[in-house]
Amino acid sequence: MERANGIGGVFFRAKDPDALKAWYARHLGVDSAPVWMQAAGPTVFAPFAADTDYFPTDKAFMLNLRIDDLDALIAQLETAGIAVETRAEWDAHPEVGRFARIHDPEGNPIELWQPGSG
Repeated sequence: MERANGIGGVFFRAKDPDALKAWYARHLGVDSAPVWMQAAGPTVFAPFAADTDYFPTDKAFMLNLRIDDLDALIAQLETAGIAVETRAEWDAHPEVGRFARIHDPEGNPIELWQPGSG
């Protein structure tokens, strides 16, 4: 059986696509000119219930980006004036990894994930 072998892209509407593209490149290294060549690794594909409180209810999606060094990225983002949210319960399962949350300039939620060893 033929099957998908990865995520080919993430497409979403933006009020200012050029500014948002530049923000993702500057702060998260997501450079899509012409394409973002990402490192191979785990990807979670998980539809959530419509009433989930895992991310804001007024948003249809949340990006989850794999991070090698979450502490270094958090420091970098905070230095740039970007609010970073962390919670002890997000790090309760070290085998899964560590998490933090930010929002892009248009309010889209972004989960930062440093995968664990499990």
